[in-house]
Amino acid sequence: MSTSPRHTNGPGRRPGGSVTLRCAGRPVARYVVRPELAPDLSPRPHLHPVTTLAGRPVTELSPADHPHHLGAGVAVPDVAGRNFWGGRTFVRGQGPTELDNHGVQRHQGFKLRDPDGLVEDIVWTARGEILLRERRTVAAVALTDTAWALDLTFALTNATGAELSLGSPATNGRPGAAYGGFFWRAPKEAAPPRVRTPHGEGEAAAHAARAPWLALAGDGWTLVFAGATARTRHDPWFVRAAEYPGVGSSLASEDRLPLAPRDTLVRRIVTVVADGALGHDDAASLVRKAVTA
Repeated sequence: MSTSPRHTNGPGRRPGGSVTLRCAGRPVARYVVRPELAPDLSPRPHLHPVTTLAGRPVTELSPADHPHHLGAGVAVPDVAGRNFWGGRTFVRGQGPTELDNHGVQRHQGFKLRDPDGLVEDIVWTARGEILLRERRTVAAVALTDTAWALDLTFALTNATGAELSLGSPATNGRPGAAYGGFFWRAPKEAAPPRVRTPHGEGEAAAHAARAPWLALAGDGWTLVFAGATARTRHDPWFVRAAEYPGVGSSLASEDRLPLAPRDTLVRRIVTVVADGALGHDDAASLVRKAVTA
């Protein structure tokens, strides 16, 4: 990705507020900047479709089982009680509840935009108040003839004058549901995807694990997710395979995550996007290459 900014109306900009990302000259992702969505879907910039180098889609948008799943991006279900995930809010003692508490991530502008990546400023607003300011970096990185990597970093800064805290359904009383942060919704196929980490195979072994990488493999494609900083690697993985195919990070897995005024939390996730099936050694090798690229 070049270090010089590009004008936001130049090549790569698509009608409807989206940008096409390219890797090795091929289009591999569309970054939707200003989605037109219902408020209960918590509108936010996201990536969809993301494809392998051979053109196979590996994200899904607003599937029937979870309409608020928007490809790949960043979403948090509880920011000081505001829902930036979409759908119902888990309320302790009540369960999933429809609430008028949805926030919006609003695109503010690009600091840099090249064919292979972008740097974007976003504000997280709810009821007219800016809660968080985000600097997001997204880059497409070439790896091999059959694999590339999506490198996504987000930095969230408390924009209020008081302490904020980030939560999840798990911290609000729903065991096993510590989603919130980076999230990737993969396509639902006839059979559930295969899941593995360096330490074991299967959804049960991968969910809530603190593993250096996690692989999700479907029909003709493999995604390998890796935390690329020490703090990111500390976050447990959130994994679904049997119910639906999705992988994310858990910013608030056991306790709410406090954020003091003007403090910033930073996370970086690198996702290898490969055609075909990857074995353990190939997955580990591509992750090492992607993280250090």
